[in-house]
Amino acid sequence: MRLLPCIILIFIMNYIDRTNITTARLKGLEQDLGLTDLQYDTVVAILYASYCPAQIPSNMFLNRVTRPSFYIGGCVVLWGLTSALTGVTHNYAGILACRVFIGLPEAAFYPGAIYLLSRWYTRKARLLIFSGSGLELAFRSAILYGGLLISNAFGSLMAAGILSNLEGKRGIRGWKWLFYIEGCITITIGFFSMWALPDYPNNTRWLSHAERRLAQVRLSEDAGEADQDRAGDSMWAGFKMAFMDIKVPLFAIMTTSQLLGLSFVNFFPTLTSTLGFSTTISLLLAAPPWIWATIVCCLNALHADKSGERFYHIAVPWWGVIIGYIIGVSTFSVGGRYVAMFLMASGYAGFALTLVWVSNAIPRPPAKRAAAIGIVNGFGNIGNLIGSYVWKTAWGPEYHQSMEIGIAALVFSSVLALGIRYILIRDNKQLDEDELGALKGANRERVEEAARLEGITLDEAMERKRGFRYLY
Repeated sequence: MRLLPCIILIFIMNYIDRTNITTARLKGLEQDLGLTDLQYDTVVAILYASYCPAQIPSNMFLNRVTRPSFYIGGCVVLWGLTSALTGVTHNYAGILACRVFIGLPEAAFYPGAIYLLSRWYTRKARLLIFSGSGLELAFRSAILYGGLLISNAFGSLMAAGILSNLEGKRGIRGWKWLFYIEGCITITIGFFSMWALPDYPNNTRWLSHAERRLAQVRLSEDAGEADQDRAGDSMWAGFKMAFMDIKVPLFAIMTTSQLLGLSFVNFFPTLTSTLGFSTTISLLLAAPPWIWATIVCCLNALHADKSGERFYHIAVPWWGVIIGYIIGVSTFSVGGRYVAMFLMASGYAGFALTLVWVSNAIPRPPAKRAAAIGIVNGFGNIGNLIGSYVWKTAWGPEYHQSMEIGIAALVFSSVLALGIRYILIRDNKQLDEDELGALKGANRERVEEAARLEGITLDEAMERKRGFRYLY
């Protein structure tokens, strides 16, 4: 299958292009552009001012686009071009404009990728001929997010090579070469993805009719309904349904608090530089924690898929970050703080499953699910925007205040996640108590389409729908 390898490749460049400004800072970006500390923080934050609100309409639009491969691929090309152009900026206004216009096309990718995965993979592990594996949405989403985590390691290693070997070549500063090279790589991947990415199970060009039908049957079996919208399920209808579901605002606030607690990611090279080593060594030291976090992320998701449990698989990594922060506040020894960085990086194993949980909790109709994913990730990334001002240079090199804010944010997100868990338990109990309860909210047209796809009677399809339960 082309889907997962392609979006992992895109995701690696997605985060490298978003965070390479933090690496460029180590080689004179602030001095060359004449930025103050506040202006630099604003440059980091401004990306989220366009990135956050654009995610909701982008995902709503993606649900209506028949060829998501062209839409996502085109957005990749646009943000790669803008990233490359960052290297030609000469002042605060120029780099600010570039960061705004990187955020717009980048908004299409992560929530769009999760939504696209949810149109192909089911909620839990099972034996599957089509996918060649028994590992489904959570594990594949974690592998996708592992691309982000490994991009922090790979990006640091690549940046170390560029900044140390190309500084001053052809009269160009090393940080400018960083933007040129990484932007051009992204553009190339964007054009490649237009060919490599699949579209939806019903219209992917390079699948046979039998394979397309099998992909649709798997999803209808999973939820007891066909994974398609009714004629009346417009983009705005899906947005209204998502907004009125209490779980969606709770997920959105939880994600905001979670990303505030994990906002150290935008300053990780700065944090490793506080260990007292040279720029090159600091960048090399930034890689191992993210390699470890990638392993933790995949193992955590693997177990989440097999068990069907969600809350603890999301919250426990956050609690590891809290322990890391406590270590960071308690000691300034090199060994202690470096161990804390491993725990901090591992916290992203929880975030990797957040949108998976959203997709599990709001499975149908697709218009509602697409809007919910966009709302949660779009609103949630406000946490990154706020976090851009939390890791102030004035609070370094200890950053005790930053870590204390992170602890409070992750405790709050844990409380909200626990509340969502109890809502889903309550909903499942209601389904258990009423034999026909599982049919509430199930659109008859989607159940009938599921019966047609699977070659079973409507009564059998209704019975399967009764067996649906939310994952918590």
